[in-house]
Amino acid sequence: MAERVESWWARRQWSKGVDVPYAIGAYREAWAAFPALIRQYHPDLNGGIALSQVPPAADVLLLWQCDSGHRFAATPTEQRLRPGRERRRSAWCPECSELASPTRVPALPMRESVDAPPVSATGVLRPRRPKKSPPLCDKTPDLPPGAAFVSSCAPRPASAVEDRLRADLFARLALVEGLNAVRVTRPFFQHREIWPDLVLSELRIAVEYDSIGRHGLEHVGRREQADRRKDRALRAVGWEVVRVRTGKLEPLGPHDLQLATWNRAALDRLIEAFRGIRGPLLVDAYSR
Repeated sequence: MAERVESWWARRQWSKGVDVPYAIGAYREAWAAFPALIRQYHPDLNGGIALSQVPPAADVLLLWQCDSGHRFAATPTEQRLRPGRERRRSAWCPECSELASPTRVPALPMRESVDAPPVSATGVLRPRRPKKSPPLCDKTPDLPPGAAFVSSCAPRPASAVEDRLRADLFARLALVEGLNAVRVTRPFFQHREIWPDLVLSELRIAVEYDSIGRHGLEHVGRREQADRRKDRALRAVGWEVVRVRTGKLEPLGPHDLQLATWNRAALDRLIEAFRGIRGPLLVDAYSR
């Protein structure tokens, strides 16, 4: 599994017994055929390691910056295998995908004059009425902002790893189980409640388990924007968020953890993050 560039570099230093496993320029010729990737790679985003120090076949996650300034993680193999046209247009970047491949809109017939109403192939078009926003769900109980409760609207867990994370965490900490929603002040997708993956009401901490999913589309692009909005709504009512980010996902908040897999060491890191937020005195009081 691909690892972060800092971990990969430290492991190479240990295995080779030198401070600089690969000299600058060692793989310059291998990368010379990819000028777009050379332009989008920045050593200051990758621990000061130059691109010419990275073997093209290395299984390491590098941080790239597309021509529009958006950052994303990818391995050298993933970047080199992209068609040249995609590399030049940043078509793989979630933020740029719509700009790189804009949705085609059929052209309408011309109007006879500026004052004439817009026309279509079938006749005059009526002015569009402004869309009404959907009504808010009325199932949210009338609770003070920040209160945790059991919501009938909350979706069921869809990840086996998420179930394992929940079981391991509640086996370590004696917290109230079964809560799945937090009352917020601002509407979030037609609800005045938010459904974190784990709701720790005693600590007022919400835990989210994030992965890119089977098709690599989860928690990226617009979905990442929704995650950030969700975190802001929780923090506005006095909660803190810890996201367990896996794969190529970068941390979104100050307490997020970037993990390769979920295991006992990951559980220890998660509880240590709780101590950093609420203090060891409060967190350790719930230890089993």
